[in-house]
Amino acid sequence: MKSLRFISAEAFVSNAEFARKSLRAVAHDLFPLLFKASYLLEQGEVIHDLVENWPLFDFNMGKLLGATLDYEEDLSHRTCSVCLESCLTGLRDYVLDQSSPYMKKLKVVDLTGIKDVEVQLCKCKKTMGRWTRTQLLSKLCSDLLVYLQQAQCNPGTSEVSINVLIDLFVTEWNYELVVQALLKKGSCPLKICCVAFRCDNLTLQKFFYIIKLTDPSLLRKLEIVHNVHLEMEHLEMLFNRIHFPLLMSLTLPARTFNVRRFTATDEQTLTNIGKKMGEMTQLTELSMSFSILTGRIQKLLSPLKTPLKMLDVSNCSLNHADMAFLANSFHANHLEALDLSGHDIPELYPSTFFKLLSHCSSVLRSLTLEDCNIQDTHVNMLILGLSPCQKLQEFKFVGNPLSSQALKHLFTFLCELPMLKNVEFPVPRDCYPIGITYPIDDASVCRFDHQKYGRVAEELNLILLQANRDDVKASTPLFGSYDAAVRETNNELGAYLIKSFKETLEKFTSSFNKMS
Repeated sequence: MKSLRFISAEAFVSNAEFARKSLRAVAHDLFPLLFKASYLLEQGEVIHDLVENWPLFDFNMGKLLGATLDYEEDLSHRTCSVCLESCLTGLRDYVLDQSSPYMKKLKVVDLTGIKDVEVQLCKCKKTMGRWTRTQLLSKLCSDLLVYLQQAQCNPGTSEVSINVLIDLFVTEWNYELVVQALLKKGSCPLKICCVAFRCDNLTLQKFFYIIKLTDPSLLRKLEIVHNVHLEMEHLEMLFNRIHFPLLMSLTLPARTFNVRRFTATDEQTLTNIGKKMGEMTQLTELSMSFSILTGRIQKLLSPLKTPLKMLDVSNCSLNHADMAFLANSFHANHLEALDLSGHDIPELYPSTFFKLLSHCSSVLRSLTLEDCNIQDTHVNMLILGLSPCQKLQEFKFVGNPLSSQALKHLFTFLCELPMLKNVEFPVPRDCYPIGITYPIDDASVCRFDHQKYGRVAEELNLILLQANRDDVKASTPLFGSYDAAVRETNNELGAYLIKSFKETLEKFTSSFNKMS
């Protein structure tokens, strides 16, 4: 619902030429209203001029685009390329504007409230993801410094100092540009302040160098993913050299830990890492998927002094002792998001798992149990375990060998969970050829009866509709949930994989020739 103020604001900014000419006469407290109206209508030129003439002390994208009394819709998930580029270039021109520095009040720009989602509602359909935002802001900072050094600017320009809070995403392709922007932060009017840092496809040497430049003492989220070959000894080195006092969320790449090749020295290294993590008193989110941690969860998590709210230990080869520790630890009562994918829960530790589920049921919002060998005979037990989870918003269980009938039974129950918004369910077992084995390999995952699946999916959605739960989105992402960061950088990752394959082939050929 739009207020009369917002409708008036839309009418004002819809005529871009008139709006731009009239901005000087607009009351300062109307700028946020006009900004959201311009963003909704994708009026890039008006957005640019609003930011260039911003009269307030702060510019917070999350608050400006979020739900307001004038317009309740949250626009922060619209990463519209036209709008975001206009914002950032407008910020650059705010610095370069020749007006008196005493007129420039802006001190803080917060870009961290922007959310990257799969479906974009903006008309241009061109998104600007986190990687591109990192790239553009870094380039604008570098260009700004060059311009200030070469041009005869107003002396007051050098007095402008604006902290720009941003979630940085760095890969090999934008590494040099970001490094230069961070190195020159002290002399640039726009000062990049890294709140969250994600890196992929970087050598360890480059990662260790750039992480120091981000000012780790202010970092709240650190994601080291995929093609950063960080192993346990490197993680210990990182924690010994750098302190992260405000870190709330930590994501580690696959195989950071691998207990199958542990020595006595490695056991001590793991203990040291646990102690260092225990010093991070703000840490509440931890993702360690695809590490081999059999029998070591207690050693790693028991030193933590703050209970975890999010834990991802998918495909970590946990044993009964690990699950027992989780179920009895002080973390259990605080877990809002839990991922135990890749573990044969019904076979290995059903009672312990349900004990864990009962402890976190009052706060649990997201549960992921993909490839957990949940079969038809386990559905009633699963329903019993999920019944207390009245705050559950997301349930993902792709890759489990469940029949169409079992899924219908489960969906009938899921309708009763009042907060549920998203369900990711498997292709029914009876849609695959007889004799299919689980977990299904990538080569076979698409070889099912698509027409039959379509009919089952319609029936499942009908169950939701008949229960007045059209607010629940149900889908079957065959190759994993949408990841905005991976989608944005898939060209670079693809090039990296081709390069790695080529290098491996060359080494094999060279070794073969030597043997010959």
